[in-house]
Amino acid sequence: MPRDHLFLLAPDFVDPAYPGRRFYCWHCALIEGVLAGFPALAGRLDVTRLPWPRPRQALIDRVGEAHQSLPLLVLAADAPDCLATRRHGAVRFIADMDAILRALHERHGIPEPHP
Repeated sequence: MPRDHLFLLAPDFVDPAYPGRRFYCWHCALIEGVLAGFPALAGRLDVTRLPWPRPRQALIDRVGEAHQSLPLLVLAADAPDCLATRRHGAVRFIADMDAILRALHERHGIPEPHP
């Protein structure tokens, strides 16, 4: 069965533009929290955590060089077209944190975020 593929930044990275400092992506951390809060969700997705430096070849291979920002959810073939916010050839994906959370609710049955 086809599965959605979630790409996140691995936490605890350095950015050479900010010497001596360590970081995490708060958008990815929020989604990590959703995965932790709903453990069955992680079993229904492919999840890949990528290192911070670019190029991020795993993303380039799936969605093209222009779409390396994370988090990003590549939709499986059975996903409704209306969920996709972007395309790269035949690959449909979501590159917006709020839209990813909506898709996880609609496709995988987790509760929706409280307004």
